[in-house]
Parts: sequence; C-alpha cells; structure tokens
Amino acid sequence: MLTETETKLLGVMMMVIMFGMGASLTFRDFLIAFKKPKGVLVGLLCQYGIMPFLGYALAVSLGLPPALAVGLILMGCMPGGTTSNIFTYFSKGVLALSIMMTSVSTLVAVVAVPALIEMYSNMAGVTGEFKIPAANVAQVLVILLVPTVLGMLLRKWNANIGAVVELVGGMLGVFVILFLIVSWVPRNYQLLLTTPWSVYFAAIGLGLVGMLLGYWLARLLKQDNNRARTISLETGIQNGPLAVLIVTLTFSGTMQQEVLLIPVLYSLFIVLTSTAITLWYRGISKREALARDGAKIGAVAAA
Repeated sequence: MLTETETKLLGVMMMVIMFGMGASLTFRDFLIAFKKPKGVLVGLLCQYGIMPFLGYALAVSLGLPPALAVGLILMGCMPGGTTSNIFTYFSKGVLALSIMMTSVSTLVAVVAVPALIEMYSNMAGVTGEFKIPAANVAQVLVILLVPTVLGMLLRKWNANIGAVVELVGGMLGVFVILFLIVSWVPRNYQLLLTTPWSVYFAAIGLGLVGMLLGYWLARLLKQDNNRARTISLETGIQNGPLAVLIVTLTFSGTMQQEVLLIPVLYSLFIVLTSTAITLWYRGISKREALARDGAKIGAVAAA
C-alpha cells in the first residue's frame, strides 16, 4: 500500500496534472466541440461504453475475487488521462481531438463514473467492504475539476504561461506513473511474484482490447483512419493515477493493497503497450502521408 506521505503527494500531483489539462483548453474549444460534436461523442461512447463493460466482463470471465474485481472495474470506469495526449502526439494522431476527449470525459466523469462503478460492481456481485461508495468517487472528481477550471482561466489570461503549464501537466502524468512504479513495486515484489497470470492478463488486456475495440467502433461510426487511431489510444489509456488516488482514499491496510494491485499493474503495462501501439500507428500515418503525396504528384503529372 502507499504511505500517507505518498498518498498526499499523489493528490498534489493529480491537482497539478488537472491544472495542466485545463491550461490546454480555451472556452472556444468547447464551443467548437459543441458545433461539431461527432468525434467527441464517438470518443465518449468508446470511453464509457466499451471500457467499463470490458472491465466487468474480464473480472467475471476470469473469476477474479472481489478486491481485484473492484480494482479492474474501477480502472475500466476511469476517464481518459493526459498521458494519452502525449502518445497521440507521437503517433501523429489528431491531438486536438485527443485533448478534447480527455477534457470532456473528465467533466462527464463526475456523473458517469460513480453511476457506472455502482452498476457494474453490483452486476459483478461486489458488495460490503470492497464496494467503493459512489459519493467518494464523485467528491474526488468534483475537487479535481477546480484546478481544471483554474487552468482554463490561466490560459485565457496568458496563453504563453498556459502553454508551459500544459506541457508540465502532460509530462507529470508520465512521471506519476513512474512514481507509482518506483515507490510501490519494490515494496510489493513478493506479491507480484505470486500474482496469478489471470491478473496480469486482466491488467494488460483492459488497455489493449480497449484500444482495439475503440478503433473499430470509431471506424464503424464513420471516423477516418487517423481519428479512429486517436480515439483508439484515448479509449485504452485510462487515468491510472486517478484510480490509485480513489483507492488510497477509500481503503486502508491489506484491503488497500489488494484493490491497488490491478490499477498499479495497469499503469505499469499501459506505458509499455501504448509505446508499442504508438510506434505502429506512427508508421501507418507516415505511409498514409507518403501515399497522399504520391497521389498529388501523380495528379499534377497527369495534368
């Protein structure tokens, strides 16, 4: 489990991350999104349609015990994280769409996440001491909206400072994951050595299958290849640090350690799997760009 100091530090880091995410936005961005909402709506459908159900389905099909099941369901219900924006940038995806999806899914999370956790926990038979109170989740999310709004106000006041804060917030998202790995893994390596394969399968599969389903659902809903790849990354890359924060504020002792296992493993492996997928998507984007350039040259030559 995380120490009290680590929990407080994680809370501060999350506020800085949300502040940075807010600094990436302007109020005009939301007006544009409302005028042309299809991409964001498809992203929300993937985020809150695919991922929570996938977390539930994996928990039930793998027969995970309550502590692990609730950790997996919680992870599946999380909004997108700022880490996805970084991977989208390096994959040559549609960065504006990724940032907008992250932001809107975080705003919607205040209502959607508590309701989805409650529904899927009940469906999975998670009751009693392992159940995460919806009020706890909503309270954490509402508190984190404050730095998000402050970041937006900062961007409006001074765009240059806002851009710097945006960069810091995005990089801190990766740092938080590394912080969790460095602080938690060494103290719990014995637990990791005895963890069954099904838990690793669940932690890795949630992100990978989520990306796959996100891509194909986006294509089915008439998004082009590049936007579909962006939605794919945004779907599979959940806000792991937020899930860890909710667990540490809800549980304590051995129970906290048990519930934390999947969110921490997910946060570890999603960096590795997302890197591989990003390199793959980047290669596809380059080939598509070369094909478009070749077609333009051919058209000019023919004229």
